[in-house]
Amino acid sequence: MTVVSTPPPALPVRDKGAGRALSPMLTRLAEERATGVLVREHGVLHLAEGRVVHAESPLAPGLDVLLTAHGTLAATAWQQAAARTTGPLLAAELLLRSGVLPTGALELCHLDALYDAGYFALAPSSTPGRFRYDSTPRLGPLPSVPVVALERETLRRRLLLHRLWPDPAADTAPLIRADPATGRAPANPAGPATSGTQATQAAPATPVTPRQRAVLDRVDGVRTAADIARNLGRQAFHTLVDVRRLTAAGQIAPLPTAPSAPPPPPPLGQVTTDPDIALLKRLRDALEAL
Repeated sequence: MTVVSTPPPALPVRDKGAGRALSPMLTRLAEERATGVLVREHGVLHLAEGRVVHAESPLAPGLDVLLTAHGTLAATAWQQAAARTTGPLLAAELLLRSGVLPTGALELCHLDALYDAGYFALAPSSTPGRFRYDSTPRLGPLPSVPVVALERETLRRRLLLHRLWPDPAADTAPLIRADPATGRAPANPAGPATSGTQATQAAPATPVTPRQRAVLDRVDGVRTAADIARNLGRQAFHTLVDVRRLTAAGQIAPLPTAPSAPPPPPPLGQVTTDPDIALLKRLRDALEAL
């Protein structure tokens, strides 16, 4: 008789990443099916019945830029719609109802702008968010996304940028070209840098794609990644991908910050109230009098 030993089923293991909320307040608002505006340090999320219907951030081009930059919509058409409504969301809905734009094109640009600005709005912040309730819930004709979908996509984008180049300094600082005399890449923040000739040999020139060339051509020591994204009419996150790749390849770097100036010395003869300094001065005067 053969006895078959069946191993016991594995105990369930809780996924540490599951259920991790980027904004507990946003998660609670989604569960409440709240309607209103969540204001965070780096952006704003518009909610309707617990779903995200629109997002705005100073670090990301708005829907108007994405629509008008490449001829999808004439700038005058957007200006006319914006003048007749309040806010970009209502202007976009007006354009959709009037037939100025194909439904698919507008919905695609709307979702691109929503995920792009939402990524920055959900960035870690040093100040608490504020929510303003709205008593007139409406889910308009443009698509909305669940909060969990926006958070999942935001985490995916963070991981992608970290894998490309783990130092986020180039995301917000003015960008400069690498030193053409050396062609040396910045030190890798993920590990120790290689110095001298070895660094140049270990980092051969990486081909620059046409998309990256457009970004590189606009690096002037003044523009940030957000400025370049607006100038190109591209999503800010996609521009960050190019910026981090160019940074990893040693093509660009964040503008170094100037060291803060040392405090000016106190005026001569200034009276100090520090008892220790005052005692030392009396001892010095006594020794000089001997």
